[in-house]
Amino acid sequence: MKYFYLSILSLLAVYTLILIFIYLNQRNLLYHPTENNYLNNQIEFDYEEILIKTEKNINLKSWLIKKDIKKYKTLIFFHGNAGNLFNRVHKLNELNQLDINILIISWRGFSGNPGKSTEKNLYHDAKMSIKWLNDQGIKNDKIILYGESLGTGVAVELAQNNSFNSIILESPFTSIAKAAKIYYPYLPINLLLKDRYDSIDKIKKITKPVLIMHGMKDNIVPYEMGFELFEKANQPKYSYFPKNDDHMMDFNEKLLNTIEAFINNN
Repeated sequence: MKYFYLSILSLLAVYTLILIFIYLNQRNLLYHPTENNYLNNQIEFDYEEILIKTEKNINLKSWLIKKDIKKYKTLIFFHGNAGNLFNRVHKLNELNQLDINILIISWRGFSGNPGKSTEKNLYHDAKMSIKWLNDQGIKNDKIILYGESLGTGVAVELAQNNSFNSIILESPFTSIAKAAKIYYPYLPINLLLKDRYDSIDKIKKITKPVLIMHGMKDNIVPYEMGFELFEKANQPKYSYFPKNDDHMMDFNEKLLNTIEAFINNN
């Protein structure tokens, strides 16, 4: 019996250490600024590199693809939790075919930007980027919010005020808590989690047009999360759920036509 209790105590000690490790390192598990994929694409668009000031000593490296600010809407691209601006070149090459202006920002802690990535800080970065667009004479009703993966949580947060033209969500999640429970079912996620991005509770507040795109073979964020968000979203809402796409969706002609039709109709 003594050895039984010792075994239980040992297991509890190990479990406690795991909890402490996860709690202290959770943001390293969530944000991956040095991960580099999709770097072999040649840039096929003209852009201006700009710095968007968010706080003292923090300027976000960003790219502006400008065609006609007055004539076309402007899409602001909030990228996901890994990599840098160059990792999105293959998407920007395709989006550049549309009659839109594009601003893609990199979060603090990404693309060589100083600062620490947190939910609160990413929301602030996004709001200051919108302010930068406003200062260029671009009103919110001419701005399309585009979120990629983790960036969908930021786009949904901003879209709640319903002042923007529309919102596009690529490979979205319902909440970080629900996503984390898939990977760590043995942990008390709700007690440990710092950054939550509760999109499922916020999307019901959005009344502007929403396009949700999610590959049905996504092995990182389950397709069911994108579908659940679509079900909860208000009209007008649109979906694009290709059967064979994974988390990094195929930016093919069909996807691009879906985005183009959504932009032109809203």
